[in-house]
Amino acid sequence: MTYQCISIDQATEIIDQGGATILDIRDPESFSQGNVENSIHVTNDNVETIINTADKSKPLIIYCYHGNSSKNAAEYFYNMGFKMSYSVDGGFEEWKLRLGNQ
Repeated sequence: MTYQCISIDQATEIIDQGGATILDIRDPESFSQGNVENSIHVTNDNVETIINTADKSKPLIIYCYHGNSSKNAAEYFYNMGFKMSYSVDGGFEEWKLRLGNQ
């Protein structure tokens, strides 16, 4: 098994349990206009640092705009050793609508 696609409800349950790393793979402008609380903006410049420093034993929740690009990112991070790698269905746009996050 590789990465998993999860709902926003499942993602918030994992986050509420504590210890999850949340990655935002959208462009810098979109990230600066709003993001999930405590998320890390991933860029080509910091992806290697994240791979080398994040705790691979904890859940890794990845979101993009609508839940498409995050699937490729979740698979990539899974292959880099993050065995609990999750792509959020609906992405930030649905997350923002459903939960009112900025």
